[in-house]
Amino acid sequence: MKKIKISKYIIAAALAFSITSCHDDLDLMPNDPDIITENDVFSDATQAKFALAKVYATLALTGQKGPSDDPDISGVDEGASQFTRSLFTLNVITTDESLVGWGDAGLPNMHALSWGSNNSFIEGMYYRLAQTVSFSNSFITNATPLAENNEEVSQFIAEARFIRAYAYYNLMDLFANVPLVTEINNTLPTQSNRQEIFNFVESELIDIQNTLANPRSNEYGRVDKVAAYALLSRLYLNAESWIDVAKYSESITYSNLAIESGYSLNTTDANENGTAYDELFLADNDTNGAQNEGIFVLNFDGNNSRTYGGSTYLVKAAIGGSMQPADYGVNGGWGGPRTTSALVEKFQSSQNDSNGNPIAWTDKRAMFYTDGQTYDISEVSRFSDGYAVTKFKNKKSNGNNGNDSTGEFVDTDVPVIRLAEIYLNYAEAVLRGGGGDRATALNYINALRTRAYGNTSGNITNAQLNLDFILDERARELYWEGTRRTDLIRFNKFTTGYNWPFKGGVANGTSVSDIRKLFPIPINIIAINPNLTQNPGY
Repeated sequence: MKKIKISKYIIAAALAFSITSCHDDLDLMPNDPDIITENDVFSDATQAKFALAKVYATLALTGQKGPSDDPDISGVDEGASQFTRSLFTLNVITTDESLVGWGDAGLPNMHALSWGSNNSFIEGMYYRLAQTVSFSNSFITNATPLAENNEEVSQFIAEARFIRAYAYYNLMDLFANVPLVTEINNTLPTQSNRQEIFNFVESELIDIQNTLANPRSNEYGRVDKVAAYALLSRLYLNAESWIDVAKYSESITYSNLAIESGYSLNTTDANENGTAYDELFLADNDTNGAQNEGIFVLNFDGNNSRTYGGSTYLVKAAIGGSMQPADYGVNGGWGGPRTTSALVEKFQSSQNDSNGNPIAWTDKRAMFYTDGQTYDISEVSRFSDGYAVTKFKNKKSNGNNGNDSTGEFVDTDVPVIRLAEIYLNYAEAVLRGGGGDRATALNYINALRTRAYGNTSGNITNAQLNLDFILDERARELYWEGTRRTDLIRFNKFTTGYNWPFKGGVANGTSVSDIRKLFPIPINIIAINPNLTQNPGY
């Protein structure tokens, strides 16, 4: 689906649903998508497609009027509760990849790893994922009668089941033990454990594989069967961490299926002043070649799908100090998240300043702004402390800005799963004893590094390929894409064994309790549903 086309579907679906009441799917407060009757919305495949767009939109947008007012979820800041922005807060700001100087209640606790069960940012993510489950359940229930004689609607249902499985994947990762609800009902749900959630996600993804569209045959912005392969690759890679059962051979199986399905690394520079890597995060990444690498991507359009989360947040929040917003295709910056020296030092530098701190890199994935920024951080609240990150931009490959002429909202689509990650998954699973082929793993890693360096000068040898290298390479390739906390937990380096600036609220970083490997179930949810038990330590 072309970007503008999916935007129209999203807006049409958003306007079609008048959202006023609540479901109890995960015992939250997301609103009911069923106000108009299924006879109207599910009268034929065309109308059902509009409803499917609303399911996708739960991961991209936040309400009925665009960036603010009339939100899908009440009681939390609308922009901050957008899915990818919430994922950034919980999976990136909690790690060595970023910290943020804003003083919003509960936000400083995220990088300090000192949150409690009343943290509004954690609550917002729980609500957002629960809303996605609720809308998916509603769509699946209402579309099923139409699907009996319509293969296209059967595919729509498989896509909704994928989105629901992805929501539960995140709930399992972040909270572990949550209610597993697959149908609309008004009873208080019971709590499922992590094993049960894992089994559900696994079985759903396996079951829908053959119903999803063939690789590369669906409209841009909608998932095909490769998305199921890729999420299974990721699921199995984390199995030992989550359910204490190693499934690395299964991760290799599904990594191979994803890798061999027609997606490809973007290696062509559409802009002679850029790189094939940076084009993955530009405003035309739906057409500049990046679309060949993006297996699961959330679409954004500055005119038709506006939010203060998504790529608008990733671009504008990262601009501050002496940075010029126009250089990034927007009308201003918010002076928020930066990175830490622990991430910067993972990249090979080509030039240092008079203090010996890196200011240029041979690895072109190192997209940092250093003018007026300090390498080390003294004050978390001061934007000039720490290098700024310029990875996401509202510029197209030809240098033009995104579609919104005011520069307020960003066009850049946000990759959720890229082929590059599957290369890394395969290599890690091989090193963890899952089988596969070590030479193939090395080739995949060097393919990423050849793109990063523009030549083979950064390629590694077989002797250099080990798990520590893989963890660092994942940081280099995937920083600010929402995977870091999960990776550090899998490598047993999130709470102990590895420190970064201001981890645990200490300048040089310190170990924290293992309870931080999970977030608490929000206290408001516990209060509503006596069937739920809080995670240990909260």
